[in-house]
Amino acid sequence: MLHEIHIQNYAVIESLSVEFQPGLNVLSGETGSGKSILVDALGLALGGRASPDVIRTGQDRATVTAVFRAERNPPWSGWLEEYDLAGSDGPEIILRREIHASGKSRLLVNDQPVTVAAVKALAPCLVEVHGQSEHVALLARDAQLDLLDQFAAADDLLQQVGELAARRRELEREMENLSQNEQDRLRTIDLLSFQAQELERAEFQPGEDARLEDEKRVLANLEKIRATATAAFGHLYEEEGSACSRLAVVGRALEELRRYDAAVETYLEPLAGTRATLEDLAFFLRDYLGKLQANPRRLEELEDRLALIDRLKRKYGKTIEEVLGYRERVQQQLASLEHADERRSGVGQELGKVAAEYQKAARALSQERRESARKLERLIREELAQLGMEKARFQVHFEAVPEERGGSKGIDEVELRISPNPGEELRPLEKIASGGELSRLMLALKTVVGK
Repeated sequence: MLHEIHIQNYAVIESLSVEFQPGLNVLSGETGSGKSILVDALGLALGGRASPDVIRTGQDRATVTAVFRAERNPPWSGWLEEYDLAGSDGPEIILRREIHASGKSRLLVNDQPVTVAAVKALAPCLVEVHGQSEHVALLARDAQLDLLDQFAAADDLLQQVGELAARRRELEREMENLSQNEQDRLRTIDLLSFQAQELERAEFQPGEDARLEDEKRVLANLEKIRATATAAFGHLYEEEGSACSRLAVVGRALEELRRYDAAVETYLEPLAGTRATLEDLAFFLRDYLGKLQANPRRLEELEDRLALIDRLKRKYGKTIEEVLGYRERVQQQLASLEHADERRSGVGQELGKVAAEYQKAARALSQERRESARKLERLIREELAQLGMEKARFQVHFEAVPEERGGSKGIDEVELRISPNPGEELRPLEKIASGGELSRLMLALKTVVGK
């Protein structure tokens, strides 16, 4: 798919153009001849990190242009449409990266500027880069098992095994908690019982503290409140020249005016409404004053209740709602501990059922893996033969995990083994010294598993 690459003023390269042909293309040369520079330059065009240090000495700009070609179904069509770029139907896509000595750089696709993030999203559609050091990731057995699962495409079974393993662990932890030391259980019951009784006696109600604080504030400032309300009532209604009496005078005057000029009529109704509102307020203040009574005993009760609320909030939560939530959790824990034997029996039955389901699913997954492993071995040997390793042997070695210790990935551990040359025994990958052999194995694995 990579058709051409053009490099100018990059590292030690002044100007270079390379055209690739269909099939396998090989770059060979002595150390320092520029093979890695070519690969690094391609990575730069695909959104790699840019630095002015790569600019050739004495130059102010470096440029890398990569041309990709696909005669049918170009893989970049969807990407071009997503980023609203022209040319989605063309057989070529051109990526160009410019790096300036100032530290600035820019990326262009088909001569249209794009972001680095956008090109990085495109890069996997165009190129896969593998090196000798990449085999390190495959040295871990978990990674080897993941590779086999990817090839086997047993996603549904793997998900089922993972979910059953998680549920089994959850039930096992609950069984352990239910089976804790009897003395510890009884001590916990005593503590929780005390807390539950203390909270139940308190009989808290949501928002109670705010309501009590309001009532306490009124009782504690009763004289100031009475004086203020009395003054307001007097100004509104009771005193000579009060607001209500003045509005009555104004109303009578406007009624008189209306006899001579109807222009004032539109104001009579709003004035009457205002007078009615003020009278309602005055009557409220009158009734309010009638209800205001000093009650030292009630004030003392409020202070005691608020002190209790504050003490329990310091112990069980910052708000009454949190305290009530804690009480509910305590009651649930207490019920669970008091009925531990019943719950233990139920958990044990469910655990046995889940363990049996896990065993069945894990065995099915293991069988699927083993069948896929035989197919993978055959395909890898075929690929290695095409890479000059005709005599190499490859094996997916299985080690069974006891079913009771099986985890989210089932009851298998796998180890990829290879014998590069005739007469050599099959060995784990980490015991193969040749980086070239491991690189070819990696290429074979990517080719087969990626199909």
